[in-house]
Amino acid sequence: MRWGITGHRGLSAPVERLIRSELATQVQQHDGVDLIGVSCIADGPDAWFAEAVLEHGGRIDVVIPAEQYRDGLPENRHSTYDKLIAQAVEVHSTGMRESTAQAHMAGSEILVGLVDRLVAVWDGLPARGYGGTADVVAYARHMGVPVDVVWPAGASRA
Repeated sequence: MRWGITGHRGLSAPVERLIRSELATQVQQHDGVDLIGVSCIADGPDAWFAEAVLEHGGRIDVVIPAEQYRDGLPENRHSTYDKLIAQAVEVHSTGMRESTAQAHMAGSEILVGLVDRLVAVWDGLPARGYGGTADVVAYARHMGVPVDVVWPAGASRA
């Protein structure tokens, strides 16, 4: 089972707890030995999902949207990014240099092409910018990839 992740970043600590719990529950429904999580390992749901897959005994593949992608992540999340990329079985890249919205969407398109299902930590609203979670969900659905939406009751975005 190859399962990908997309989701909103910048969620509050209470929402993070809800999302992490739901992601762990979903991951535990699969045999860890056969589970491969595919993620761009950005801060937030991307990293939480990758961590949950690894904790459950699965493996991760990483998609890097751009050479400068890591530099655009919050500095306090670099160690998590580095730890996760070091544990990746495979690393895929768009070949793009700058970490732009176009690179992020290109990375998401690669991710969708690699997976059997996509989990989306999504509030159901339109994307706030090109390549946002809603755009990735729409692309996955267009490509025929099933999408499992995770948005627990009581969750909200800033």
